[in-house]
Parts: sequence; C-alpha cells; structure tokens
Amino acid sequence: MGWVKRRWVKIATLSVVLIVAIGATGFFTVAPGKIESLRNRVVPVDLPEVSAETQALHDSLQVVDMHSDTLMWDRDLLDRAGRGHMDLPRLEDGNVALQIFSSVSKSPEGQNYDSNTDESDNITLLAIAQLQPFRTWGSLLERSLYHAEKLDKAARESGGSLVLIRSKGDLERLIADREAGKQVTGGLFSVEGLHNLEGDFDNLDRLYDAGMRMAGFTHFFDNEVAGSMHGVDKGGLTDLGRRVFAEMERRGVIVDLAHASHAAVAEMLDLATKPVVVSHGGVQATCEVNRNLTDVEIRGVASTGGVIGIGYWNAAICARTTKAVVDAIDHVVAFGGLETAALGSDFDGATVVGWDTSELAAITQELVNRGYEDNEVAAIMGGNTLRVLGETLPD
Repeated sequence: MGWVKRRWVKIATLSVVLIVAIGATGFFTVAPGKIESLRNRVVPVDLPEVSAETQALHDSLQVVDMHSDTLMWDRDLLDRAGRGHMDLPRLEDGNVALQIFSSVSKSPEGQNYDSNTDESDNITLLAIAQLQPFRTWGSLLERSLYHAEKLDKAARESGGSLVLIRSKGDLERLIADREAGKQVTGGLFSVEGLHNLEGDFDNLDRLYDAGMRMAGFTHFFDNEVAGSMHGVDKGGLTDLGRRVFAEMERRGVIVDLAHASHAAVAEMLDLATKPVVVSHGGVQATCEVNRNLTDVEIRGVASTGGVIGIGYWNAAICARTTKAVVDAIDHVVAFGGLETAALGSDFDGATVVGWDTSELAAITQELVNRGYEDNEVAAIMGGNTLRVLGETLPD
C-alpha cells in the first residue's frame, strides 16, 4: 500500500503548488489594479457649469500640466482606463497639449508631510507586484529608466498621437502641429527625487539620455543631493546637489523645487540663472501646509522667471474644488505676477481629486468667472509653462 500513500502525497503536493500558483496569479493580476483604484480616486464635486463660450475658449488653449505620476501604475497610457485620473484619451478630452510625466522611484512607509526617514520603501513591493523587470526591484535608477521606457513605448505605439518633448525644436513642432489642427499631445519625462542617482553623479547622464528634462531634487525624505521638506534633517543642498544643479542648468534640465526643504529652496533660488519651477503644490496663504510655498518663495520663483503649478488635491489647496485651485492661483498672481501661475495636478500620485484630466474646462470656467481675460486664462492654463520650457530646454 506504500504506492498509494506516495501517490496521495504527490497529489497533495501538486494541489498545494496549484493553489499557490492560482493565488500568485490572482495577486499579480488583480492586486496592482485594486491598489491603484484605492489610491487614485475621483470623488466627484460640484463643478462650475462650463458655458459654450468657455468651452470654445478652452478648446483653443495650449493646456499644460506639470506633474502626474501615471507611469508608476500598471496600465497602458494609450487606453482609456476605468481607474485613476489620466491616460491619453482623457488628456485629449481635456485638450491637454503637454503632460509632464514624473517618475516616482521611492516612497517611505507611513509617508507623511512632517518627517520621514529613507529606511523603508513602498515602491519595491509595487514593482514586484506589477511584475516589472527584475532590475527594477532593487535599483531606484532602474525604476526611473523603466518609467522612461514606458513613456517612450507609448509614444512609439501611439501612431503620432503622443510625442516626446526633449528639446526646444520638439516643443515648437508640437505647438505648430496643434495650431494646424492635428490631434497630438506632448509628453515630457521628469523625475520626482534625485535619490534615483543613487549617489552617483554619472547617473545623471543615463537619466538625461533616457529623456529626463525636469527633475525634483527630493521627494518625501532627505537624500544625497538635498534635504526634503518632509525629511528628518531638512537641510540644504549637499556638495553633490550643487554639482548636479549646475549640470542640470547647463544641459537644459528644468529644476523643480517641489518637496525640497525651505533651506534647499532658498539655496536653489540663490543659485538659479534660469527659470525654476514648482511642479505641483500650493501656497501657505490659502492652505497652511508645510509643503506649500511662502510669499517670499513665490517671489523668489517669480524672480527667476519660473512658474508655480497649483495642484488639485486636498493637502495642496485644503479643498477639492475649482474655487480652491483658483484661490491659490489668485495668490500666486498677486505676489508673483500673472506670468508665474500654472497648473500641476499631481494626478495619479496616490491622490484623491474632484475631477480627472478630461474635465479641465471646469478650471477654465472658474478663471473666467473670476474675471480673467482670455489671454490671461491662456497664460495660466499653459502659456506660462510653455514659455519656461522654451527658454530652458536644450536646443
């Protein structure tokens, strides 16, 4: 009867393997989408009714959004998704001319706005759950390079509907094509935190070659180049950070102050010889959160000729409404001038918002309701950011 026992042991073993395999398949196919559905939600709010006149104005604009984290998630940019905030079809619905796509390569457990160490990381598990290439599981640099590859692949497979923006010439062609009536959207690759350099200055070459044309120095923790507003020490630039800053300016990579500590922001404003940006956030005057800009910092960004992208999530503007967005824009205009105001949604950045990118005409309507002239609306909705890119991107 020993053969019977051996047979049942074999059957039991195969059953366990099959159950584990089914469980793993379910985890890898279902869990990533479920996680994103929970993290990137749209909770509808009352939006201003968009008039026919405002819709026509919006449709004539070159809308630019300076920050989204869509590349972090396991879905195709070219397909209309039933989750999250953004994809190419919804960008087209919202008449977005240029979307800046950011690479999130590390995020600490228990992430908060006050103080985080660099000792933990949520993105590792996400990379594994999404079955990203093995090289991305343990390397922050490789994660960002993979995100750049995703954007490049989407552009190549879009049939010309999505084009990469890496130079002034690319930007000029994009605007010319759109003004000629072509349905085309630009995508520019950015990174959220230069911890992905892994402390090696030479890795700037690899990121630049992959298309990086904007970079924030920090995310939610201090790193080898600068202190974060949400870090432990919250210091200024390091020696490596100052070297990276100079090289970015030389190459035409836009410096993004978002998430940097007040000390680092002050130092970068002092060093700047080209426009700098705050890709996404808010202002202390309308939403007193530590990551938001003081009036002195608003004036500092304006003095470089840069722009400040106002976000749409609660912690940036203290209310998920178009009124709160434009309240912050009004304050930027008051202290930095009209030419300093811009948009920076933080769509798909594990944020909860009141609308997705297809509904951006609601912001245009809010600006019109506040009395902004058509040319002023055009500047805020994208013209200001296009000016900065045109002045800063490499030839």
